[in-house]
Amino acid sequence: MLHLGKSVFAQRGEWERKAFVPHFDFDAMSERTRKAPRWIHFGGGNIFRAFIAELQQRLLETGAADTGIIAVAPYDFEIIDKIYAPYDNLSLLVLMRPDGTLEKKVVASVGEALVADSSALKYWARLKEVFRTESLQMASFTITEKGYALKDLDGAYFLAVRKDLAAGPVRPLHAMSVVAALLWERFQAGGLPLALVSMDNCSHNGEKLQNAVLGIADGWLAEGFVTEDFAAYLRDPRKVSFPWSMIDKITPRPAKAVEDSLAADGIAGMTPFVTGKHTFSAPFVNTEVPQYLVIEDAFPAGRPAFHLLSGAGVYLCDRGTVNKTEQMKVAACLNPLHTALAVYGCILRIPSIAEAVRLPALRKLISRIGYGEGLPVAAHPGIIDPKRFIDEVINERLANPFIPDTPQRIATDTSQKVPIRFGGTIQAYMREKRDTGTLYGISLAIAGWLRYLLAVGDDGKPLELSADPMLETLRGLLRGIRFGEPASAAGRLKPILSNAALFGVDLYETKVAGKVETMFAELIAGPHTALAVLNKYLA
Repeated sequence: MLHLGKSVFAQRGEWERKAFVPHFDFDAMSERTRKAPRWIHFGGGNIFRAFIAELQQRLLETGAADTGIIAVAPYDFEIIDKIYAPYDNLSLLVLMRPDGTLEKKVVASVGEALVADSSALKYWARLKEVFRTESLQMASFTITEKGYALKDLDGAYFLAVRKDLAAGPVRPLHAMSVVAALLWERFQAGGLPLALVSMDNCSHNGEKLQNAVLGIADGWLAEGFVTEDFAAYLRDPRKVSFPWSMIDKITPRPAKAVEDSLAADGIAGMTPFVTGKHTFSAPFVNTEVPQYLVIEDAFPAGRPAFHLLSGAGVYLCDRGTVNKTEQMKVAACLNPLHTALAVYGCILRIPSIAEAVRLPALRKLISRIGYGEGLPVAAHPGIIDPKRFIDEVINERLANPFIPDTPQRIATDTSQKVPIRFGGTIQAYMREKRDTGTLYGISLAIAGWLRYLLAVGDDGKPLELSADPMLETLRGLLRGIRFGEPASAAGRLKPILSNAALFGVDLYETKVAGKVETMFAELIAGPHTALAVLNKYLA
C-alpha cells in the first residue's frame, strides 16, 4: 500500500505510476519556508489545496520559487491535525475531467501548517514570529465571505468581536482580530510592508478584508491599545495593500468515486471525515479542471511570480479589471446560476448540480439568468469574454457529471450571497433605467430561495436546510406561512424583500418584489408545483 507523506519521494517510482510527483527538494523547501517565509495563507481548505497551493507548486517546479506556503487554519483547527500533520503537509489533488478520467497530483508546496489560535501559545508565538519576518511578502485568505463579517444583520458586533475590542490584541478570538493583532506585530517590527490578499469568492473581497481589519484596529485605537501611527500604517498602500481578486474553481466535497479510485490504486488513508465544526474533508481534494484567478497587482513587499502562471488561469491587472471580471462572474455569469440551481435542486431533491442542469426547466432558468438578464449588464473585462464564460459554465462546468457537487453544498450561506448574485444585476438595471419587470429568472430564483426556507420539499415532505448564519432569523420571519395555503403568505414577505442589507436594494423600489410574492404564492400552493411554476414563467 502507498501512504501519502514524505515517503512519496522515496517511493517515487511506485507513486509516479499513479500520480504526478513534484521534483523539487521538499525538505529543503520546508526548511527555507520556516526560516524566510514569503507567503502565508489563512484557510487551508479545499480551494486552497486544489488551486492556490498547486499554483505555488508550479513555481517551485520551474525554479521561479524556492519557498512554499505556510497554511493556517483560522477557524477549524482540527483540519491541521487531520489533513496536514498526518501527511507531512502533502495533499493529493484529483482533477475530474468531463470524460470521466481522473488526473492525480501530489501537492507538496505547503512548508508549514499552523492554527490561528491565540490560546495555543506555541502556534501564536510562531505566527507572531512569521509576521515579524522581513521576507514575508503576502498573506492571502480563503475563509469564506462570512469570515470578514464583524457584525450581524442588525449592525451589532458579534460576541467574539466585542470581546476582542474590549481586550485588545493580546489574545484575539475572531479571525479579523487575529490578523489585526499580527499586523500590530509587523508594525512594531519596523513597519514592514505586506500585501493582504483576499482570494475569497465574494464581491470587492479586498475591500471587505480592509474594512474588517481597519474596523478592529480603529476599535483598539479608541481604547488606547494601539497607536495612531499603526492606524496610519494600515492605511498607507505603500506599506499595507489590500489587492482585490476574483477566484473561480468549483471544488466540491470529496467524492466517493474518487475515494474508491484511490483505494483501487493502492493509496491508503484517504477516507473522508467530518470535524467537530462540521467541515467535511479528506486528505485528497477533487475538483474541476477550469480555473481563474485575477489579481490586482499591488504588492508593496514583492510577490510570487504570478506573471508566469497565465497558462494556469492567473491574470495580473489593475483594480478596475478585477472588478469587472468579478462582477461578470459573481453577479452575472456563474454564481447567480449556481445559487438558482442549488435552491431548486434542494426543493426537487436532485442529488447533484450536474443532474439539475440536465433538467430542462432548470437549464431554462439559468440560461435566462445568465444570457438574458446578467449578460446585458455585465461589463466586459477585456481579459475574459463573458459570453464564452457562460457557455463554458453551462455546457461544460456545471454539466460535468463527474463533479460530485450537490445543491445542498451550494445552498450553504445563501443569505450572504444574494446581495451580489442577484442584487447586483437588479441594481444595474435600476442604474441603467432598464425594466426590472423583465427579471423573471432572478425573481424565480429569489422566490425559490424563500420557498426553500420553508424546509418543505416539492413532494410536501420535510427538507433539511443547509447552514446559513441568518437561517433562524429568516425562518422566523416566514413563520405562519403554511405550505399548501398560498393565502397565508399575503404580506408576510415584506420584511425580507424590503431589507436592503439583504438584497443590496429594497426590492419594493423595483418590480421584482411583486413578482417574487406572486411566484412564491404559486410555489407553496401544494406538492409538485415547482416545475409547473418554472415552466409557466420561462415559456
